[in-house]
Amino acid sequence: MSPEDAVYRISEAMILVMMLSLPPIIVASLVGLAVSLLQALTQMQEQTIQFGVKLIAVALTLFMMSSFLGSETIGFTQALFDDFPTLVR
Repeated sequence: MSPEDAVYRISEAMILVMMLSLPPIIVASLVGLAVSLLQALTQMQEQTIQFGVKLIAVALTLFMMSSFLGSETIGFTQALFDDFPTLVR
């Protein structure tokens, strides 16, 4: 495998990781912002409320996107294994 092939495969993997991790991060950020705003408006400063709500929101996001996440990961892995004979030459 040439260094160019390795860099290309690693960059594909990093892009896939960023693409798959972006939706839960966005959901956690938006939910955290909304809960923080509500806590500031009601003057309730309990840290566990924000953590619990974000945990549930991220879990629901991962559950709803599990088919997409799995298909993208499997597709990348299959493409990597399909190209493996040409990469080791």
